[in-house]
Amino acid sequence: MKPARRLVTRLLATALLCATTTWAQAERLPRLVLAGPVASVSTPLIHMIESGALKDVADSVEFQVWKDPDQLRVLAIGGKADFIAMPTNVAANLYNRGVGLRLLNVSAWGVLWMLSRDKDARTLADFRGKEIAVPFRADMPDIVFGLVAEKQGLDPKKDFTLRYVNSPLDAMQLLVTRRVDHALLAEPAVSMALRKTKSFPASVIAPELHRSVDLQREWGRLFKQEARIPQAGVAVIGRALQDEVLQARITSAYENSLAWCRQNPLKCGEMVARRIDLLSADAVADALDHSQMRAVSAAAAKPELQFFFGQLHARNPALVGGKLPDDGFYAPAKASRAP
Repeated sequence: MKPARRLVTRLLATALLCATTTWAQAERLPRLVLAGPVASVSTPLIHMIESGALKDVADSVEFQVWKDPDQLRVLAIGGKADFIAMPTNVAANLYNRGVGLRLLNVSAWGVLWMLSRDKDARTLADFRGKEIAVPFRADMPDIVFGLVAEKQGLDPKKDFTLRYVNSPLDAMQLLVTRRVDHALLAEPAVSMALRKTKSFPASVIAPELHRSVDLQREWGRLFKQEARIPQAGVAVIGRALQDEVLQARITSAYENSLAWCRQNPLKCGEMVARRIDLLSADAVADALDHSQMRAVSAAAAKPELQFFFGQLHARNPALVGGKLPDDGFYAPAKASRAP
């Protein structure tokens, strides 16, 4: 090769290297914010951070807890997080009201239980006339309770005394301090309550509790569906909507972290307990064993989501923002960023 040609070749190679380096640096984010509730759907998000699964994606990866639906809506509407674990109906509601988001996956399919001092209670009908602590009025899990109750001919407002509280952990506290005998809870609050009532000093005053009605099983029995409900998943928000490569990477990392947590429940529980001091490692591990957790893309979960949203819309259109979300709500990510 002639000297002049070699020089041109070297210059071109150098320019290509510089361009590639600049592109790679541009792809790396200065900050990535993940958010979720004190619930099983957040467990993989925390593992993703603790394990360093996203260290090549952003300089800083943070996890923010939302404690009630109002905080969740502030995060979503204000674009204060990039990916948020949330109830699927809230995602549909926000989407239909013009908030920039789309649902990436559904991972929580079975986390709702009745917890009771009555060991013989097997269906919601067995709680007729009883007081029940219920978190998040007019949101999940209250709306699932209402759907299941009405499907078997019960009136949630007349046949039960519903005591609404701010969170599943508040309902759990009412149970363990004997202020109510029954509560509708989501994991890991169910496992936390069962753990507390078997440990000192809570066991001195706490009642014997039983994992009673499985809301998912009741749903399947009454609606002639599988015994699972597409309750919660991860939505992409704001600026991250434009980065399909990032979305695919988060989707893949979430699936891998969920698989790891299911295989290593106690180690995963220890990671979660370090981030959320309201939870114990043992309770998180128990919750993983008793929850239907499986990461399914929103596109693949679409038939079950549409059925679920259809039931919500028939009961109260406002629960999903007045209409069923269109196809854009379910759009899958199309690219992948190598780990």
